[in-house]
Amino acid sequence: MVNEDIQMKFGFKYGRNGAHASRTMMLAEITELFSHRPVNATAEDYQQDIEQFNLLNKPTSKARQLTWRHLIDLYGMNTEIPLFRIFRLFWEADEKARPVLACQMGLARDPLLRLSKEKILELNTGQLLTRPEMESLFAERFPDRFSPATLKSIAQNVNGTWTHAGYLIGRNKKHRSEPDIRPVNVAFALVMGHLQGASGNRLFNTEWVQMFEYRTDRLLELARLASHAGLITFKHSSEVIDIGFQDLLTREEESMLHE
Repeated sequence: MVNEDIQMKFGFKYGRNGAHASRTMMLAEITELFSHRPVNATAEDYQQDIEQFNLLNKPTSKARQLTWRHLIDLYGMNTEIPLFRIFRLFWEADEKARPVLACQMGLARDPLLRLSKEKILELNTGQLLTRPEMESLFAERFPDRFSPATLKSIAQNVNGTWTHAGYLIGRNKKHRSEPDIRPVNVAFALVMGHLQGASGNRLFNTEWVQMFEYRTDRLLELARLASHAGLITFKHSSEVIDIGFQDLLTREEESMLHE
């Protein structure tokens, strides 16, 4: 396992705070931003689009600044951050993969959303999830930390993100549903595992892959399709799995994995 300091350089975030205390994963905002900029756009480009050009139609200067801050919290918004750079590249590969892809990035960077994952994955398809149930998860994990109003906000926001990603369905009453998992999503999950130090067969046992709840043969097929699309390299012979990410990381970034 790569130590947390290196993981944070790659783009992962740890701690107790997260953007979901006040926002969802802001899928509409990044969709709009990315549609106006190429994959190699800089952080300054995105900040200018939000704060100067008001591309997202926010009512005040303060609202624009807060939006930019929350997007940085959730995504990094800087191609010097490997996880964001790869996320931004994969974003263009498959439009249908974007909701889950955004959720994957949010999970890597928001401890609050990451904590909610255990509640989502324990639900059976079609099972009802109430807001108080999600509130209880955070109240039990962080006793006396959040006010009732904050617990309500967090629960609404994380449930909203899981709904946008396809893990929940319904407006007022949320029920567990099956998301549309694409080869791009599996490729990104494998990248995330690689950046944490996993390799070979172990890449299919990380928390990032387990969130798909697929059998191994289905995951291997999706990884193979991702390889055919040029996102990763994938070789599978008998019990041996070899996955490469050479075109996604710099030599310096790869060397950091072995420090």
